[in-house]
Amino acid sequence: MARSRFIYTLKEVAGLIGENLELIEEVTANPDNIAQGESVYVRDGSEDDIKGLTENGVDDLRDLIVEIRTWDGGIRQFLIDEHCDPEMIERIMVDELKRGQ
Repeated sequence: MARSRFIYTLKEVAGLIGENLELIEEVTANPDNIAQGESVYVRDGSEDDIKGLTENGVDDLRDLIVEIRTWDGGIRQFLIDEHCDPEMIERIMVDELKRGQ
């Protein structure tokens, strides 16, 4: 498979796949969730690097989020298991409810 030539910031990924940015940040925080080499950091001179995904990484992320929704407890349980802030969980779950409408 040819190597991706494009890197998408997580903000761009959120728009591309129609997902909550905070959810994407949490899923990609664990390096085991995206195939090796498909998640990259871009140094931009700021204190924090920018995380990005290759095209294959975007596909992996999309597939994983779809799969998480089928697990017992779905997105909420995933976020609880990741020890996320309760307020953030509620913000993400509001978006999840909007998706279901």
